[in-house]
Amino acid sequence: MRIHTVEPLGKDLLEDIGLTWHTESDGSSYVGQELVEVSVAQAEAYYAAANALYDMFIEVGQHIIDEQLYTQIGIPSTLIGLIEDSWEQDDLHLYGRFDLAGGLDGLPIKLIEFNADTPTSLFETSIVQWALLKANHMDETAQFNNLHEMLQENFRRLITGEAPPDAFPQQYRGQKILFSSAGGYPEDERTTRYLQDVATEAGFYTDYCYLHQAGFTSEEGVFNADGQLADFWFKLYPWEDIAAEELELMRILDAMRSWGQTRVLNPAYTLLFQSKGTMALLYELFPDSPYLLPTAFEPLDAVAQVSKKMFGREGANMALLDSDGTLLSRTDGPYDHHKTIYQQRAAFPQDSAQQHYQAGVFFAWEACGLGFRRGGAIIDDRAKFVGHLIA
Repeated sequence: MRIHTVEPLGKDLLEDIGLTWHTESDGSSYVGQELVEVSVAQAEAYYAAANALYDMFIEVGQHIIDEQLYTQIGIPSTLIGLIEDSWEQDDLHLYGRFDLAGGLDGLPIKLIEFNADTPTSLFETSIVQWALLKANHMDETAQFNNLHEMLQENFRRLITGEAPPDAFPQQYRGQKILFSSAGGYPEDERTTRYLQDVATEAGFYTDYCYLHQAGFTSEEGVFNADGQLADFWFKLYPWEDIAAEELELMRILDAMRSWGQTRVLNPAYTLLFQSKGTMALLYELFPDSPYLLPTAFEPLDAVAQVSKKMFGREGANMALLDSDGTLLSRTDGPYDHHKTIYQQRAAFPQDSAQQHYQAGVFFAWEACGLGFRRGGAIIDDRAKFVGHLIA
């Protein structure tokens, strides 16, 4: 793979554009000082892969609902009503992120997982890597990155549905979207406030409050800190954590689907895609797909593989196993109580320092933004964000 070393964005500039978590605890920069060179053909391959995978996830989602396979993929029973309601209503999936191995150095593109409910690195992909090109006097359009525009169109699709998003009716410009994230998590807050900015540009009235400041009633819906009712509520907080930790909120949200006026983003059905258990069902339905790795609920036979938790994040509670089952490495974390799945190991592009590069392709109606995370054999919370250049 070809790497272009560039001048990094200074801390002041990063903070000016809104990236406040730019420096790691060891003093290193979170944003890599390099750009991955991607050819037009490689960018098109990432685009095609994400679009094809999304279509497969729609099919497996319907399969899970039809066959009531919720327990198999770790879905709490309290969420089934919300999942099926949001699926039946065809609530808009605002955005998600596919994590992919391969795509460079002749390596095949393989799905690692789909962060469909609460994906981060949105701001970095949409804004930071674009700013990196611009600051280095490079062509800032030389990226697979129309994420900002596609998000804006998707917000309008909340109203227009299948109609063109530019047909956003004047009378709906007063619709209100409340954005919320948990306090004390600057990356989540930056992602959420960025989405608020995009929705405001799209023509909505918007507000932001922390999760603990929002109000909820089953008869009406979700309210901001001033008591104003929201037509839509975006929460950057995992559905499975709401079900496990916020029982009263879970009860209200479940009742709200019958009586309330607020629709939730991302909708509850995205948890079907977020569960890594779904990838085992996906492989059962599409065993010949070039994008899927053998994945199962039990250890695989005679192949190098990864064990991971159905709802783990940032490489936590993962293990790398050799083909004979020997443990090669593992990570700790807070997700050990979730069920385990097993996925054949994939080959990642590597640089001269043997650092692995994992592609992240955002999906908002269609594939629309590429970025990379650089790290070790397990891409964990110490990984760096790396931009790209189409050349």
